[in-house]
Amino acid sequence: MYYRRARKKFDDEPENHERWLISYADFITLLFAFFVVMYAISAVNIGKYKVFSDALGNAFGGQGSATPVNTQVQNLPIPNPGLKRRTEMLRKEKEQMTRLAQDLLSTMAPLVKEGKVRVTQNSRGVSVEINASVLFDPGEAKLMPESVEALRAVANLLKSDTHNVQVEGHTDNQPIANPRYPSNWELSSVRASSVVRLFIDAGVAPTRLTAVGFSSNQPVADNDSPLGRARNRRVAVTILSGIPDPSTEVPTAAPAQ
Repeated sequence: MYYRRARKKFDDEPENHERWLISYADFITLLFAFFVVMYAISAVNIGKYKVFSDALGNAFGGQGSATPVNTQVQNLPIPNPGLKRRTEMLRKEKEQMTRLAQDLLSTMAPLVKEGKVRVTQNSRGVSVEINASVLFDPGEAKLMPESVEALRAVANLLKSDTHNVQVEGHTDNQPIANPRYPSNWELSSVRASSVVRLFIDAGVAPTRLTAVGFSSNQPVADNDSPLGRARNRRVAVTILSGIPDPSTEVPTAAPAQ
């Protein structure tokens, strides 16, 4: 009697419990590729986006965009209507202030040639700097009769304008002390007020005017020489720009709890 011995199946392979790692790795690769693509198109470049869209359509058997794509399309800046409007306003304001400065130069031409009046323009506005010797006697704040005509010519230009006007009085560093003006503070302030009163009488709206006395604290020349001190004794009429330069607001610290 023969007994058949059971054959061992050597060709049986042991079960692989880590096969899921292959699928997981493929999934992670696809996920990584997806995020790379999303990052690449996040910069909204129209040309590159349409090229990518057409490529995906062709790869999956679809049809790409029928419209030809200009691959040289660049990212265009987003228009800012507020910035554009402000730029246009600044341009018009500068042109208006330049015309005003030219009119003042023409009106004060004789005194400008003599070096007794200076007309300047900057971002703050237009400034007419008048030597005090043209307007006042030494140590006085009453306008001399010959100065009234020149100031009225300036007032005639200002009364048809709409900008605010600041009149500044300046002195040299020589001390003054008398019953009327105890110091250069009073003298510079009263001189500025005298010019403001004349402008009001000539028809300039009082609400547009400001009088400021700076005493000797803003010299434009050296006070060690007579010529420098004469240069520092002045009245500056500044027509203020209606659109000041933009400034950065610095937030204050929060109050302590």
